Amino acid sequence: MVTVTVCVGSSCHLKGARVVIERFNELLEKQGLQDEVVLKGSFCMERCGEGVNWQIDQEPFTSASEEEAVRVFREKVLAPLGAKSADEPRGTDRP
Repeated sequence: MVTVTVCVGSSCHLKGARVVIERFNELLEKQGLQDEVVLKGSFCMERCGEGVNWQIDQEPFTSASEEEAVRVFREKVLAPLGAKSADEPRGTDRP
């Protein structure tokens, strides 16, 4: 089980944390990985600054944009869990 925690403190909220959480949730649903990844919010991670702060298990990340957060999420969470592509559900074969 992987835990992804996104800061929802005021600074990260203003920088787009809500949208990042929504995108992560959409990707998990498309891949059918909701039972393998816990997605949760947390108040201030004490790394306010350049962007939205979040972490995978205990590994911290700061993303300057929604696109950057999604790219890292795909690379570090979805790919290791067997996701085939950004929009293709796990376990399907491409034509």
